[in-house]
Amino acid sequence: MTDTQKDRPWLIRTYAGHSTAAKSNALYRANLAKGQTGLSVAFDLPTQTGYDSDHILARGEVGKVGVPVCHLGDMRTLFDQIPLDQMNTSMTINATAPWLLALYVAVAEEQGADVSALQGTVQNDLIKEYLSRGTYICPPKPSLKMIGDVAEYCYTHIPKWNPMNVCSYHLQEAGATPEQELAFALATAIAVLDELKPRVAAEDFPALCGRISFFVNAGIRFVTEMCKMRAFVDLWDEILETRYGVEDPKYRRFRYGVQVNSLGLTEQQPENNVYRILIEMLAVTLSKNARARAVQLPAWNEALGLPRPWDQQWSMRMQQILAYETDLLEYDDLFDGNPAVDRKVAALKEGARAELANIDSMGGAIGAIDYMKGRLVDSNAERLNRIERQETVVVGVNRWTEGEPSPLVGEDGGIMVVDPAVEAEQIARLEDWRTQRDDAAVKAALEALRQAARKGENVMPASIAAARAGVTTGEWAGEMRGIFGEYRAPTGVSAAVSNKTEGLDDIRAAVDAVSDKLGRRLRFLVGKPGLDGHSNGAEQIAFRARDCGMDIDYEGIRLTPEQIVEAAKSGAHVVGLSILSGSHIPLVEDLMARMRAEGLGDIPVIVGGIIPDDDAARLRAMGVAKVYTPKDFELNAIMRDIVTLVDAKSIAAE
Repeated sequence: MTDTQKDRPWLIRTYAGHSTAAKSNALYRANLAKGQTGLSVAFDLPTQTGYDSDHILARGEVGKVGVPVCHLGDMRTLFDQIPLDQMNTSMTINATAPWLLALYVAVAEEQGADVSALQGTVQNDLIKEYLSRGTYICPPKPSLKMIGDVAEYCYTHIPKWNPMNVCSYHLQEAGATPEQELAFALATAIAVLDELKPRVAAEDFPALCGRISFFVNAGIRFVTEMCKMRAFVDLWDEILETRYGVEDPKYRRFRYGVQVNSLGLTEQQPENNVYRILIEMLAVTLSKNARARAVQLPAWNEALGLPRPWDQQWSMRMQQILAYETDLLEYDDLFDGNPAVDRKVAALKEGARAELANIDSMGGAIGAIDYMKGRLVDSNAERLNRIERQETVVVGVNRWTEGEPSPLVGEDGGIMVVDPAVEAEQIARLEDWRTQRDDAAVKAALEALRQAARKGENVMPASIAAARAGVTTGEWAGEMRGIFGEYRAPTGVSAAVSNKTEGLDDIRAAVDAVSDKLGRRLRFLVGKPGLDGHSNGAEQIAFRARDCGMDIDYEGIRLTPEQIVEAAKSGAHVVGLSILSGSHIPLVEDLMARMRAEGLGDIPVIVGGIIPDDDAARLRAMGVAKVYTPKDFELNAIMRDIVTLVDAKSIAAE
């Protein structure tokens, strides 16, 4: 091939956003200057879950895992000097997707852009939020209706925009097998298409199908992951042709973006993560017929904390070297006709079809949420069991654990730390915004939004009008909660089957012995304070503790410290907190103070999360008995610690 015949590279992105809209804007412009070709916006947890920065549940979470966007002013600052009519923007947003898209459209209008020419994606996938990520707001049916609202509006007004990004990424992070990842994602897409089909004319439906995109995960098992992507291509084409009668092949193309696996990144020997990320990227780029349209890579240090700009640059350079220095884009598909690949793809498709049929028999994705959640907890438990048994080798974790200290982890801990003052500054800006807006216009916009939702109308036009009027994220979501209600997703722990983990007999005996001393069964309260929806760790801890014979009290995500302390009054012998958003210091500080005030200061508290050493020392100084980080992968060791802590307390009480 000549140089002019080369394929175009995929969109090169880094998933970014932190602290404030102004600082995130500076990061975006710097990355674009370094050769990034698209934006991928990370929003903080209050924004994702529909709370303003001054809400009680937002405490400690503002600006931690993404950028806070409370209103049009924040969105305006976020994209300052970035012409949106020339940009392809991916927004990782789900429950508040209609609102964030409305703010984006309002800013584009202010810039004088042709809104119909905007290009980008809102993730807008609520089903995986119920299963694996936890940033949902409303129950499934009204949430599906709002997904349809966005898709219908985009088809009419923003035809180049992807209104829904079916996200299987977090399914794999929650432990999904390749077959489950395929089936659960495709079941989600089917639910959305079934919702959309009655909304448009039959002749327009194929083009609408063509705007549905996917956001997938690629793990370390290169051949399996590459074959999974080829299976996705085949199954999507098959579903659109046979289930929906889409005849034109151009509307049946499987279009996807990818972030490679973060679940497999290790705190131990973190420099090894560079190789893992590279291998995982190859799975979604080498096969031309199943190549990603956009790639964003995690940084080598994401198991330690928030990556710095240099770390993100390093990941971007990895993409650029593959796209521009190698000859990959000069060749046809390298795997066509390979018998081993064909066999693996066929096996994955067969397994996915069987799982899809099972889900369909339950009424589709909406009816099968409890089932799918239980399957994910089971699969994740088995994944962890294989690592503990060393059947799955993780270099530096359960094999070849001795090594030289990483020179990449310097005095700053190898991560970026968000200034605690950011939250107060953001709240001050929010209060200033409220005082300067036209209250009458806000009131009228909220009433129009309320009426649109109540009447079952498309909420997008009213949302865009509300954005222009100065309505805040919390106010918009408050209206959705008021009309459609709030939802608590299943934890999956009770639905999961009994764990067959080896080596539990001695722990069960110890639990029985301590329970006899206590006069009742050892009770373990597992809590997730704040807005962190990454519940995989908490679920696995609760699941293993249940199988060790403990009484488990686990109500899922998004609890205040006050609610957890209230639950502890019901007889908890030990309290375990899981916090992965970086907000552990303020949340634990609040909880420990409340525990002491309620006379519960003698109950041992343990904390798990992505916690730097200095923060771990601060937590212990607050009275936390044990601190666990991702390097503590042996769940049985944690179970023994729990028994020891409760036993020591019972002896002291005698």
